[in-house]
Amino acid sequence: MTSASSAAPFKRLEGKVAIITGGASGIGASTANLFHEHGAKVVIADVQDNLGLTIVDKLGENVSYIHCDVSNEDDICNLIDTTIAKHGKLDIMYNNAGILDSEYGRILESKKSDLERVLAVNLVGGFLGAKHAARVMVPQRKGCILFTASASASVAGMSSHAYAASKCGLVGLVKNLAAELGQYGIRVNCVSPYAVLTGMSGLSGPDAGRAEMLLSEIGNLKGHILKSEDVAKAALYLASDEANYVSGLNLLVDGGYSVVNPSLMKFLEQVKK
Repeated sequence: MTSASSAAPFKRLEGKVAIITGGASGIGASTANLFHEHGAKVVIADVQDNLGLTIVDKLGENVSYIHCDVSNEDDICNLIDTTIAKHGKLDIMYNNAGILDSEYGRILESKKSDLERVLAVNLVGGFLGAKHAARVMVPQRKGCILFTASASASVAGMSSHAYAASKCGLVGLVKNLAAELGQYGIRVNCVSPYAVLTGMSGLSGPDAGRAEMLLSEIGNLKGHILKSEDVAKAALYLASDEANYVSGLNLLVDGGYSVVNPSLMKFLEQVKK
């Protein structure tokens, strides 16, 4: 006879404390839901207060919200210190917050102010999050630091120059941090998704559906549409003890897009005809 405890679902983050920046919407919100489902005490950090508090109300116990502009180091310090005061430790720091400037800005049309704005959130925000997470994880001699990068760091021409620069910077930061922090038992990794339709796109309803279908058609892995939940599952793996010897990894969640030359494949198909 199966006992109630043995029949309970396996919670991969049971007892762990996780901060998720940009956790009020998109990939961050999906990750907050999934981490909570797997037993983590989740701290959502964002500037979208209403959305963040709505998630807290929905999930209830073991989820909290802190207003945080990741480009502001004082906000990051407050985020980390408040989490430690509340929970006594920090196991997972997921630096997910990010913004877009434009979809495909040409270099001659690019503005320095747009570059600075994107780097401030995407790269500097991640840098500061990692810095202050390490401040409390080093004495613990354990921890997991994650980032949301992008397939645009591996395949050229997928985004604006500012966005690509910010995500390439994150991939480099992951490797450097993994090299430094490994001696303290801290793992550092990132997730790099192919295009995911989130609130940042500005699309909704039928427009979002059509855009997802188009992205799926352009993508390599047919019959699938990449959702924010899929990226959250990759983050869950990296945050869990199942990845306890994985560090310095850029985990591409792109259906093989970054390793395929679609132009050559199409040319060969035409030749066969």
